[in-house]
Amino acid sequence: MKKYFLGQLDVFSLKNLCKRKVIRFDDILPVVENVLREVKMRGDEAVREFTANFDNVSLSSFAITQKEIDSACKRIPQNVQGAFKKAANNIEKFHKLQAAKRKAVQIVTGVSCFAEARPIENVGLYIPGGTAPLPSTVLMLAIPAQLAGCKEIVLVTPPTRDGSVADIILFAAKLCGIKQIFKIGGAQAIAALAFGTESVPKVYKIFGPGNQYVTAAKMLISIDLNGAAIDMPAGPTEVLVIADEKARADFVASDLLSQAEHGIDSQAIIVTTSDKKADEVLGEVQRQLQTLPRKKIAQKTFDNSFVIVADSIDEAIDFSNRYAPEHLILNVTNAKKYIPAITNAGSVFLGPYSCASAGDYASGTNHSLPTYGYARVYGGVSVRSFQKQVTFQEITKQGAKNLGPMVSTMASQESLEGHRRAMQLRYK
Repeated sequence: MKKYFLGQLDVFSLKNLCKRKVIRFDDILPVVENVLREVKMRGDEAVREFTANFDNVSLSSFAITQKEIDSACKRIPQNVQGAFKKAANNIEKFHKLQAAKRKAVQIVTGVSCFAEARPIENVGLYIPGGTAPLPSTVLMLAIPAQLAGCKEIVLVTPPTRDGSVADIILFAAKLCGIKQIFKIGGAQAIAALAFGTESVPKVYKIFGPGNQYVTAAKMLISIDLNGAAIDMPAGPTEVLVIADEKARADFVASDLLSQAEHGIDSQAIIVTTSDKKADEVLGEVQRQLQTLPRKKIAQKTFDNSFVIVADSIDEAIDFSNRYAPEHLILNVTNAKKYIPAITNAGSVFLGPYSCASAGDYASGTNHSLPTYGYARVYGGVSVRSFQKQVTFQEITKQGAKNLGPMVSTMASQESLEGHRRAMQLRYK
């Protein structure tokens, strides 16, 4: 990991450090476009062909039966079941706070406005599977979808070579009350959800992480008039740790490694107020790296990563806001003091014992977060992600008299006579 001193960096250098590795879709877009086109035209038949080509498995049916789900759940050890049930309870407890209530206001006498949340009726959840299934993502997406009141929740996940789905994903789905599960992965799964097939219902919005083919497919269906909305643009995972001179080097190193092991495009950054601490952390990273099962992946991640030495915590936070990390860990004394200064981050972890791993699994917050700098404009997945706001207004006769003249004047200014008359008829 390269080391930089914040005070010595000019604006151009800072801008470069905040840039992520470019995600190039040039080679895969033609493939993905073909998948979307074929699934749109031929439905299940095309999905079956692409599943055979890409996943090397031939399936006569994509739907998971209730018998398969029940059998899979019986194979999950009790201690694992217990951990997931407790985590689900924590996630539900936090996300219940996000349930929108009616907000009303009287604008002027006789004019009242209010807003209410309505669920997105049909949603699709993409859960990565294969060699690295992510059952925790089932909880993070399905629980807020249920709390939002979505009528139909469809889950898709890639099949393994033997045509099955990981038991733990089926257990997590059942735990969350998901009944529609399909053994489909990759771009063909996104296409099936977006356009619908003979087997897979069409949905209005798609959630969940995936590889570059999945990401490209989500981007393309989001601009297709017959496609579906998506949760957010996605990129490789990232963590930025701000550490002062009192931070434990082993804690900081473990936080960097926990995200570095995701994939070679991940980024793990430390911004510290102590040059000595920076060296301690780098040494600790090398020590812990030796026994990490995903050592080779993490090592490559650190080629994309760096250390910054800042003069103060305020300077460190200023850089973090520029970078806009997915995960921000404040391993500093009195971390709560700096909450008002944080403007751009997916999820923030306060104090030495708040590790990103807790948020990834069981603290209660959501781990589906904006990456690639999108934390400047996006928040993480929440109950509100599965809802839309509908506004209402009620205008009485007196309200029409109070509001009418200004509406008529503004309509006339825009030369919209029909608008003016509709209002004038009421207040005159």
